Amino acid sequence: MEQEKLSALFNGLKQAQYQVGAYSYTNRIKQLKQLKTALAHTYRTRIHQALQDDFGKPSTEVDLTELYPVIGEIDQACHHLKKWMSPTRVHTPISIWGSTSYYIQEPKGVCLIMSPWNYPVNLVFSPLVSALAAGNTVLVKPSEHSPKTSALVAEIIESIWPENHVAVVQGGIDVASSLLEFPWNHIHFTGAPSIGKIVMAAASKHLSSVTLELGGQSPLIIDQTADVADCAQKLAWSKWINAGQTCIAPNHVWVHRSKYTELIEALKDQINAHYQNTTQRGDSYCQIVNQKHFDRLSQALNETVSGGGEIVLGGTTIAEDRYIAPTVVVDSPQDSRLMNEEIFGPILPVLLFDDVQEVIEDLKTKEKPLALYFFSKNKNNIDQVLKYTRAGSTCINHAVVQYANGHLPFGGSNNSGLGKSHGVFGFQEFSNQRSVVKTWNNGLLRLVFPPYTPLKQKLAQWSIKWL
Repeated sequence: MEQEKLSALFNGLKQAQYQVGAYSYTNRIKQLKQLKTALAHTYRTRIHQALQDDFGKPSTEVDLTELYPVIGEIDQACHHLKKWMSPTRVHTPISIWGSTSYYIQEPKGVCLIMSPWNYPVNLVFSPLVSALAAGNTVLVKPSEHSPKTSALVAEIIESIWPENHVAVVQGGIDVASSLLEFPWNHIHFTGAPSIGKIVMAAASKHLSSVTLELGGQSPLIIDQTADVADCAQKLAWSKWINAGQTCIAPNHVWVHRSKYTELIEALKDQINAHYQNTTQRGDSYCQIVNQKHFDRLSQALNETVSGGGEIVLGGTTIAEDRYIAPTVVVDSPQDSRLMNEEIFGPILPVLLFDDVQEVIEDLKTKEKPLALYFFSKNKNNIDQVLKYTRAGSTCINHAVVQYANGHLPFGGSNNSGLGKSHGVFGFQEFSNQRSVVKTWNNGLLRLVFPPYTPLKQKLAQWSIKWL
């Protein structure tokens, strides 16, 4: 897309920002409800088909992981928006007696949302709901790796909002790079940490604030007290939904040595129950998004096996269908890609430990993950993991479900992200907390005006003494 066209879109959004920002909560809710109708009814069947065309995503999974979270965000915003937008009164100190103090949530202004391919509906519209609830104008850049869905996303947005309220730009890296040259008031990016650093560097040139939803190697830990059958059921679902292409999916598993055999058998049963025949892709399992990612995952698996790793479950790959079966490996070499990079696919390395403190010490040497999961019935172990590790979010005796609670902040820490999303936290992320002091009586304030007489000096000393 020509730079002149991008400039025109940006300037249109910039000129409309104050009009849009002045919309009442009822007007904002009206627009959000239009989006809900579009997703839940008007376009639902076409969304199913677009995601099937892009990477074979089952319709049920589309409803559960793409549409339901966005509709939940809309419902929560509509229910609470009046309160979120209301001024918040705070205490006024005696030093400025005669004043009222409060803060308001004002829109940040002109925002850019750059979304990924793995959840190409959810991860466009969830931040968009927050941005619009907060009263911003927005430009959306969907991923070029899910072209059918991105085209439909553009059609949905264009059916609801004028171009100077919400605009959509499609394209690849060149378009994304061009967009980052503009002085956005806020940028919301979801993707890999390596690209997040590029976004943050570009934003720094204009002092744009950023929300970075990144990722990392999210571990799942199973200690000797865990219910392995329960854990295996939840692990099989959370790891292989979307064929492992989920930023908060368990990246690898640490299991107590005494539970290893039981876990492998339980996972085998769960994989068979979920997907029946793992020698080919079934109706409940999607593809790897493109050939590049298929090759990356296949090569990483082959390198691990060549280096002495063992495939204990799965391992089937079919290039023409971009299919990689749910796969479990053990003894992965420490210098392998599976052990040093976010896998973002259906391969699950399993590591053994004898004492949970070993795992804690290992995690201290790693970057903070987006999520950490711990299966245990031991309160002391749970407390130790929560106290001595760091992560964007944590589930105890479950995995991934923290994302489904819109009342919790969602986001990473440092390498796994900056800022928070969902519910009021997403609304605040796209808002500036603007403080206001309204003075109705100068009162004691006159006492600090020059000239500084001996009396005023004594009053200053007295006030400091009693602070």
